[in-house]
Amino acid sequence: MKYNFIRFPGGKSKAVTLSYDDGACNDVQFLETVNKYGLKCTFNLVGKNVEKGEPLSAQFIKENMLAKGHEVATHGYNHRALNRVRSIEGIRDTLECRLALERALGIIVRGMAFPDVSVNRSSQPDLYETIREYLCDLDIAYVRSAGQDNNTFSIPDDWHQWIPTAHHDNSNVMEYIDEFLNMDVDKMYISRRNAKLFYLWGHSFEFERKNNWDHLEAICEKLGGKDDVWYATNIEIYNYVEAYRHLQYSADGTIVYNPTLYEIWFDIDKKLYHITPGETLRI
Repeated sequence: MKYNFIRFPGGKSKAVTLSYDDGACNDVQFLETVNKYGLKCTFNLVGKNVEKGEPLSAQFIKENMLAKGHEVATHGYNHRALNRVRSIEGIRDTLECRLALERALGIIVRGMAFPDVSVNRSSQPDLYETIREYLCDLDIAYVRSAGQDNNTFSIPDDWHQWIPTAHHDNSNVMEYIDEFLNMDVDKMYISRRNAKLFYLWGHSFEFERKNNWDHLEAICEKLGGKDDVWYATNIEIYNYVEAYRHLQYSADGTIVYNPTLYEIWFDIDKKLYHITPGETLRI
């Protein structure tokens, strides 16, 4: 049996993504820094605020987020904690947010970050399953959770409980970045060569409140500009990983077919392969 591990576009073994919540006037300065270092961010926006054009207008979002390669995701029409309201209210808040964003921005919105309080699969398993089920029915592809920072740098098995690496104020964030960047995945033991993902999250207004915009600058400078890293939004990572997971193999693993629209890269027993859309490849 051979080990098969995903590799990101271009055969890269690492990816970096950001996720920032609520939408604030401070996103203007935040974007300047993130764009400067070539990072990609998913902005989780509150539906009623986007409808009002406060504090960011739809035009600003289109021109400074979407046009620059960033993503917009849902964060509740009224920013309601889904584990503290009835299911019907959670469904309505999520759906109305998605509808508001799509109407205002003319895009398809598929991602989400839990508003206010994250729903924890381990501590609230039954409630989590109820919420996950209706989010799937609403075509929410993934949900970012929070509060369980760790340096596993892993790709989620459950897209509706996507645990970030760290909030930017985590006291270990710079050490996590160093550990991530110093990893040489291709030199790891053959059964441990999983691709690595660094996921940073927070709120842009936190930098203004703490007067520590230099901290954001330091993080982005350290993370950005690396040739062996893929910089992507949350939905780009989701789409690519799901495409990889939909590759079709013969029973003995020597033939692989790519039914997706993505060019996919993967590592089999320390040999790098890539397969184009519609291609059948012999290993």
